Amino acid sequence: MVALPRDMLAIEISLPGGPEVLKPTRRPLPALPADGVLIAVKAAGVNRPDALQRQGVYPPPSGASDIPGLEVAGSVAAIGAEVHGLSVGDKVTALVAGGGYADYCAAPAGSCLPWPDGYDAVRAAALPETFFTVWSNVFDRGRLQAGDSFLVHGGTSGIGTTAIQLARAFGARVFATAGSADKCDACRRLGAEIAVNYRAEDFVATLKAATGGRGVDVILDMVGGDYVDRNYDLAAVDGRIVQIAFLGGAKATVNFAPLMQKRLVHTGSTLRPREPAFKATIAAALREKVWPLLSAGTVAPVIDRVLPLDRAAEAHVLLEADHVGKIVLTCR
Repeated sequence: MVALPRDMLAIEISLPGGPEVLKPTRRPLPALPADGVLIAVKAAGVNRPDALQRQGVYPPPSGASDIPGLEVAGSVAAIGAEVHGLSVGDKVTALVAGGGYADYCAAPAGSCLPWPDGYDAVRAAALPETFFTVWSNVFDRGRLQAGDSFLVHGGTSGIGTTAIQLARAFGARVFATAGSADKCDACRRLGAEIAVNYRAEDFVATLKAATGGRGVDVILDMVGGDYVDRNYDLAAVDGRIVQIAFLGGAKATVNFAPLMQKRLVHTGSTLRPREPAFKATIAAALREKVWPLLSAGTVAPVIDRVLPLDRAAEAHVLLEADHVGKIVLTCR
Protein backbone atom coordinates (compact mmCIF):
# COMPACT_ATOMS: atom_id res chain seq x y z
CA MET A 1 0.00 0.00 0.00
CA VAL A 2 1.28 3.46 -0.88
CA ALA A 3 1.30 6.26 1.70
CA LEU A 4 -2.08 7.96 1.69
CA PRO A 5 -3.01 11.49 2.78
CA ARG A 6 -5.52 12.12 5.54
CA ASP A 7 -7.93 14.04 3.33
CA MET A 8 -8.48 14.99 -0.30
CA LEU A 9 -9.86 17.64 -2.61
CA ALA A 10 -13.42 16.86 -3.69
CA ILE A 11 -16.26 18.69 -5.41
CA GLU A 12 -19.49 18.63 -3.43
CA ILE A 13 -23.03 19.70 -4.26
CA SER A 14 -23.59 22.44 -1.69
CA LEU A 15 -27.36 22.47 -2.37
CA PRO A 16 -29.54 21.54 -5.34
CA GLY A 17 -29.26 24.01 -8.18
CA GLY A 18 -27.24 25.21 -11.13
CA PRO A 19 -23.56 24.63 -11.87
CA GLU A 20 -22.57 27.28 -9.32
CA VAL A 21 -23.55 24.96 -6.44
CA LEU A 22 -20.54 22.72 -7.18
CA LYS A 23 -17.95 23.72 -4.58
CA PRO A 24 -14.39 22.52 -3.87
CA THR A 25 -14.03 21.11 -0.36
CA ARG A 26 -11.79 18.83 1.70
CA ARG A 27 -13.12 15.39 2.53
CA PRO A 28 -11.74 12.29 4.27
CA LEU A 29 -10.61 9.59 1.91
CA PRO A 30 -13.36 7.07 1.12
CA ALA A 31 -13.34 3.80 3.03
CA LEU A 32 -11.67 0.87 1.30
CA PRO A 33 -14.27 -1.87 0.65
CA ALA A 34 -13.18 -5.47 1.08
CA ASP A 35 -14.19 -6.26 -2.51
CA GLY A 36 -12.91 -3.01 -4.02
CA VAL A 37 -9.95 -0.76 -4.58
CA LEU A 38 -9.03 2.81 -3.78
CA ILE A 39 -8.03 4.72 -6.91
CA ALA A 40 -5.75 7.75 -6.91
CA VAL A 41 -7.74 9.67 -9.49
CA LYS A 42 -5.97 11.37 -12.38
CA ALA A 43 -9.07 12.17 -14.43
CA ALA A 44 -12.85 11.92 -14.08
CA GLY A 45 -15.54 12.02 -16.74
CA VAL A 46 -18.45 14.46 -16.60
CA ASN A 47 -21.87 13.08 -17.57
CA ARG A 48 -25.48 14.20 -17.73
CA PRO A 49 -26.49 12.12 -14.66
CA ASP A 50 -24.03 14.29 -12.69
CA ALA A 51 -26.05 17.36 -13.68
CA LEU A 52 -29.30 15.65 -12.72
CA GLN A 53 -27.83 14.78 -9.32
CA ARG A 54 -26.68 18.39 -8.92
CA GLN A 55 -30.24 19.56 -9.66
CA GLY A 56 -31.60 17.29 -6.94
CA VAL A 57 -33.59 14.96 -9.23
CA TYR A 58 -31.23 11.97 -9.41
CA PRO A 59 -29.95 11.08 -5.94
CA PRO A 60 -27.12 8.57 -5.54
CA PRO A 61 -28.06 4.97 -4.73
CA SER A 62 -28.09 3.88 -1.11
CA GLY A 63 -24.54 3.57 0.19
CA ALA A 64 -22.94 5.50 -2.68
CA SER A 65 -20.91 8.67 -2.19
CA ASP A 66 -22.77 11.97 -2.41
CA ILE A 67 -19.84 13.35 -4.40
CA PRO A 68 -20.79 13.41 -8.09
CA GLY A 69 -18.88 11.53 -10.78
CA LEU A 70 -19.52 8.11 -12.33
CA GLU A 71 -16.21 7.32 -14.01
CA VAL A 72 -12.55 7.73 -13.12
CA ALA A 73 -9.09 6.79 -14.30
CA GLY A 74 -5.95 6.62 -12.21
CA SER A 75 -3.73 4.21 -10.36
CA VAL A 76 -4.65 1.68 -7.69
CA ALA A 77 -3.59 3.08 -4.31
CA ALA A 78 -4.97 0.34 -2.02
CA ILE A 79 -6.64 -3.04 -2.42
CA GLY A 80 -9.42 -4.64 -0.39
CA ALA A 81 -8.82 -7.93 1.40
CA GLU A 82 -11.07 -9.90 -0.97
CA VAL A 83 -9.61 -8.54 -4.21
CA HIS A 84 -7.47 -10.65 -6.52
CA GLY A 85 -5.95 -9.85 -9.89
CA LEU A 86 -5.17 -6.20 -9.18
CA SER A 87 -2.03 -4.67 -7.69
CA VAL A 88 -1.11 -1.32 -6.19
CA GLY A 89 0.11 0.89 -9.00
CA ASP A 90 -2.04 -0.67 -11.72
CA LYS A 91 -3.50 1.90 -14.11
CA VAL A 92 -7.25 1.38 -14.20
CA THR A 93 -10.43 3.07 -15.29
CA ALA A 94 -13.62 2.31 -13.42
CA LEU A 95 -17.36 2.77 -13.44
CA VAL A 96 -18.53 3.95 -10.01
CA ALA A 97 -21.89 4.82 -8.47
CA GLY A 98 -20.55 8.17 -7.23
CA GLY A 99 -17.46 9.87 -5.84
CA GLY A 100 -15.58 10.52 -9.08
CA TYR A 101 -15.00 14.26 -8.64
CA ALA A 102 -12.24 13.80 -6.08
CA ASP A 103 -8.55 12.99 -5.65
CA TYR A 104 -9.42 9.47 -4.46
CA CYS A 105 -12.37 7.23 -5.29
CA ALA A 106 -13.41 3.76 -4.11
CA ALA A 107 -14.46 1.36 -6.87
CA PRO A 108 -15.69 -2.24 -7.00
CA ALA A 109 -12.87 -4.39 -8.34
CA GLY A 110 -15.18 -5.94 -10.93
CA SER A 111 -15.91 -2.53 -12.46
CA CYS A 112 -12.23 -1.76 -13.04
CA LEU A 113 -10.60 -2.17 -16.44
CA PRO A 114 -7.03 -1.52 -17.56
CA TRP A 115 -6.26 1.50 -19.66
CA PRO A 116 -6.31 0.48 -23.35
CA ASP A 117 -2.91 0.38 -25.02
CA GLY A 118 -1.57 3.87 -25.68
CA TYR A 119 -4.15 5.63 -23.52
CA ASP A 120 -3.53 8.34 -20.95
CA ALA A 121 -5.73 9.10 -17.95
CA VAL A 122 -7.92 11.62 -19.77
CA ARG A 123 -8.86 9.25 -22.58
CA ALA A 124 -9.28 6.33 -20.16
CA ALA A 125 -11.60 8.38 -17.92
CA ALA A 126 -13.86 9.12 -20.90
CA LEU A 127 -14.69 5.43 -21.38
CA PRO A 128 -16.65 3.68 -18.59
CA GLU A 129 -19.99 5.50 -18.31
CA THR A 130 -20.73 5.57 -22.02
CA PHE A 131 -19.19 2.24 -23.01
CA PHE A 132 -20.85 0.31 -20.16
CA THR A 133 -24.17 2.01 -20.97
CA VAL A 134 -24.02 1.45 -24.71
CA TRP A 135 -22.90 -2.16 -24.43
CA SER A 136 -25.60 -3.02 -21.87
CA ASN A 137 -28.42 -1.28 -23.72
CA VAL A 138 -27.60 -1.57 -27.42
CA PHE A 139 -25.94 -4.98 -27.54
CA ASP A 140 -27.47 -6.80 -24.56
CA ARG A 141 -30.99 -5.35 -24.25
CA GLY A 142 -31.30 -4.20 -27.88
CA ARG A 143 -29.63 -7.34 -29.29
CA LEU A 144 -27.96 -5.39 -32.11
CA GLN A 145 -26.44 -7.73 -34.70
CA ALA A 146 -24.29 -7.27 -37.77
CA GLY A 147 -26.54 -6.26 -40.65
CA ASP A 148 -29.15 -4.57 -38.43
CA SER A 149 -30.00 -0.91 -38.85
CA PHE A 150 -29.45 1.27 -35.78
CA LEU A 151 -30.51 4.79 -34.79
CA VAL A 152 -29.19 6.79 -31.88
CA HIS A 153 -30.88 10.03 -30.91
CA GLY A 154 -28.45 12.72 -29.74
CA GLY A 155 -25.56 11.45 -31.81
CA THR A 156 -23.00 13.97 -30.55
CA SER A 157 -23.52 13.27 -26.85
CA GLY A 158 -21.04 11.07 -25.03
CA ILE A 159 -23.48 8.17 -25.40
CA GLY A 160 -24.16 9.03 -29.03
CA THR A 161 -20.54 9.24 -30.16
CA THR A 162 -19.85 5.91 -28.47
CA ALA A 163 -22.95 4.22 -29.88
CA ILE A 164 -22.24 5.32 -33.44
CA GLN A 165 -18.72 3.94 -33.37
CA LEU A 166 -19.54 0.65 -31.67
CA ALA A 167 -22.56 -0.08 -33.84
CA ARG A 168 -20.52 0.61 -36.96
CA ALA A 169 -17.58 -1.49 -35.69
CA PHE A 170 -19.90 -4.46 -35.14
CA GLY A 171 -21.39 -4.29 -38.62
CA ALA A 172 -24.63 -2.33 -38.23
CA ARG A 173 -25.99 0.29 -40.61
CA VAL A 174 -25.89 3.43 -38.45
CA PHE A 175 -28.14 6.50 -38.35
CA ALA A 176 -28.19 9.42 -35.90
CA THR A 177 -30.11 12.56 -35.06
CA ALA A 178 -28.49 15.81 -33.91
CA GLY A 179 -29.46 19.44 -33.50
CA SER A 180 -27.36 21.28 -36.10
CA ALA A 181 -25.65 20.82 -39.44
CA ASP A 182 -22.24 20.85 -37.75
CA LYS A 183 -23.28 18.16 -35.29
CA CYS A 184 -24.67 16.05 -38.12
CA ASP A 185 -21.31 16.37 -39.89
CA ALA A 186 -19.61 15.15 -36.69
CA CYS A 187 -21.93 12.11 -36.59
CA ARG A 188 -21.08 11.25 -40.18
CA ARG A 189 -17.36 11.52 -39.50
CA LEU A 190 -17.78 9.00 -36.67
CA GLY A 191 -19.49 6.50 -38.94
CA ALA A 192 -23.17 7.39 -39.26
CA GLU A 193 -24.40 6.77 -42.79
CA ILE A 194 -27.14 9.37 -42.36
CA ALA A 195 -27.40 12.07 -39.70
CA VAL A 196 -30.69 13.95 -39.50
CA ASN A 197 -30.92 17.50 -38.19
CA TYR A 198 -34.08 17.12 -36.12
CA ARG A 199 -34.60 20.89 -36.11
CA ALA A 200 -34.87 20.97 -39.90
CA GLU A 201 -36.01 17.49 -41.00
CA ASP A 202 -38.48 14.79 -40.03
CA PHE A 203 -36.23 11.93 -38.97
CA VAL A 204 -39.06 9.41 -39.39
CA ALA A 205 -39.68 10.31 -43.05
CA THR A 206 -35.97 10.59 -43.86
CA LEU A 207 -35.02 7.23 -42.36
CA LYS A 208 -38.06 5.40 -43.70
CA ALA A 209 -36.99 6.55 -47.14
CA ALA A 210 -33.39 5.50 -46.49
CA THR A 211 -34.51 1.98 -45.51
CA GLY A 212 -36.95 1.57 -48.38
CA GLY A 213 -39.87 1.80 -45.97
CA ARG A 214 -38.62 -1.07 -43.81
CA GLY A 215 -37.71 1.06 -40.79
CA VAL A 216 -34.99 0.71 -38.17
CA ASP A 217 -34.19 -2.45 -36.19
CA VAL A 218 -32.77 -0.90 -33.00
CA ILE A 219 -33.37 2.63 -31.65
CA LEU A 220 -31.49 4.05 -28.67
CA ASP A 221 -33.52 6.93 -27.25
CA MET A 222 -32.63 9.51 -24.62
CA VAL A 223 -35.52 11.87 -25.43
CA GLY A 224 -38.85 10.22 -24.61
CA GLY A 225 -41.87 12.52 -24.77
CA ASP A 226 -43.33 12.71 -28.28
CA TYR A 227 -40.39 10.68 -29.61
CA VAL A 228 -42.07 7.52 -28.29
CA ASP A 229 -44.78 7.63 -30.96
CA ARG A 230 -42.29 8.61 -33.62
CA ASN A 231 -39.94 5.77 -32.68
CA TYR A 232 -42.84 3.31 -32.93
CA ASP A 233 -43.66 4.69 -36.38
CA LEU A 234 -40.06 4.36 -37.56
CA ALA A 235 -39.25 0.98 -36.02
CA ALA A 236 -39.05 -2.07 -38.28
CA VAL A 237 -41.14 -5.18 -37.68
CA ASP A 238 -39.66 -6.93 -34.63
CA GLY A 239 -37.77 -3.72 -33.84
CA ARG A 240 -36.28 -2.95 -30.44
CA ILE A 241 -36.45 0.48 -28.80
CA VAL A 242 -34.22 1.01 -25.77
CA GLN A 243 -34.99 3.96 -23.47
CA ILE A 244 -32.16 5.32 -21.32
CA ALA A 245 -33.34 8.86 -20.50
CA PHE A 246 -36.29 11.25 -20.84
CA LEU A 247 -34.82 14.62 -21.79
CA GLY A 248 -38.07 15.44 -23.60
CA GLY A 249 -40.29 14.26 -20.76
CA ALA A 250 -41.15 11.02 -18.99
CA LYS A 251 -44.85 11.25 -19.85
CA ALA A 252 -46.50 11.05 -23.27
CA THR A 253 -49.75 10.16 -25.01
CA VAL A 254 -48.86 7.10 -27.05
CA ASN A 255 -50.58 5.06 -29.75
CA PHE A 256 -49.65 1.53 -28.72
CA ALA A 257 -51.12 -0.15 -31.80
CA PRO A 258 -47.74 -0.30 -33.63
CA LEU A 259 -46.27 -2.05 -30.60
CA MET A 260 -48.57 -4.98 -31.29
CA GLN A 261 -48.77 -4.73 -35.07
CA LYS A 262 -44.98 -4.74 -35.51
CA ARG A 263 -44.21 -7.00 -32.53
CA LEU A 264 -41.97 -4.28 -31.07
CA VAL A 265 -39.99 -4.47 -27.86
CA HIS A 266 -39.78 -1.20 -25.90
CA THR A 267 -37.43 -1.66 -23.00
CA GLY A 268 -35.30 0.55 -20.80
CA SER A 269 -32.82 0.53 -17.98
CA THR A 270 -30.77 2.55 -15.55
CA LEU A 271 -27.26 1.32 -14.84
CA ARG A 272 -26.18 3.31 -11.80
CA PRO A 273 -28.18 1.44 -9.12
CA ARG A 274 -27.42 -2.04 -10.50
CA GLU A 275 -25.43 -4.42 -8.32
CA PRO A 276 -21.64 -4.70 -8.73
CA ALA A 277 -21.90 -8.25 -10.11
CA PHE A 278 -24.05 -7.03 -13.00
CA LYS A 279 -21.55 -4.29 -13.84
CA ALA A 280 -18.69 -6.77 -13.56
CA THR A 281 -20.36 -8.88 -16.26
CA ILE A 282 -20.49 -5.87 -18.57
CA ALA A 283 -16.86 -5.07 -17.77
CA ALA A 284 -15.81 -8.60 -18.73
CA ALA A 285 -17.64 -8.34 -22.06
CA LEU A 286 -16.06 -4.97 -22.78
CA ARG A 287 -12.58 -6.24 -21.96
CA GLU A 288 -13.02 -9.16 -24.36
CA LYS A 289 -14.89 -7.51 -27.22
CA VAL A 290 -14.32 -3.75 -27.10
CA TRP A 291 -10.99 -3.06 -25.39
CA PRO A 292 -9.07 -4.59 -28.37
CA LEU A 293 -10.89 -2.13 -30.65
CA LEU A 294 -9.85 0.77 -28.41
CA SER A 295 -6.24 -0.41 -28.32
CA ALA A 296 -6.25 -0.73 -32.11
CA GLY A 297 -7.80 2.71 -32.63
CA THR A 298 -10.88 1.28 -34.36
CA VAL A 299 -13.06 3.17 -31.88
CA ALA A 300 -12.07 5.97 -29.52
CA PRO A 301 -13.68 8.37 -27.05
CA VAL A 302 -14.51 11.80 -28.44
CA ILE A 303 -13.34 14.45 -25.99
CA ASP A 304 -14.75 17.96 -26.25
CA ARG A 305 -12.94 19.67 -23.36
CA VAL A 306 -10.54 18.98 -20.50
CA LEU A 307 -10.64 21.12 -17.34
CA PRO A 308 -9.06 20.89 -13.88
CA LEU A 309 -11.18 19.45 -11.07
CA ASP A 310 -11.68 22.80 -9.37
CA ARG A 311 -13.46 24.06 -12.51
CA ALA A 312 -16.20 21.46 -12.27
CA ALA A 313 -18.87 24.16 -12.27
CA GLU A 314 -17.59 25.41 -15.62
CA ALA A 315 -17.62 21.84 -16.92
CA HIS A 316 -21.31 21.60 -16.05
CA VAL A 317 -22.06 24.83 -17.89
CA LEU A 318 -20.42 23.30 -20.97
CA LEU A 319 -22.26 20.02 -20.41
CA GLU A 320 -25.59 21.80 -20.58
CA ALA A 321 -24.58 23.84 -23.66
CA ASP A 322 -23.37 22.74 -27.10
CA HIS A 323 -20.60 20.16 -27.01
CA VAL A 324 -19.54 17.08 -28.94
CA GLY A 325 -18.47 14.03 -26.96
CA LYS A 326 -17.11 13.98 -23.44
CA ILE A 327 -15.92 16.60 -20.93
CA VAL A 328 -13.19 15.40 -18.57
CA LEU A 329 -11.82 16.80 -15.31
CA THR A 330 -8.18 16.31 -14.33
CA CYS A 331 -6.99 15.83 -10.76
CA ARG A 332 -3.71 16.72 -9.04
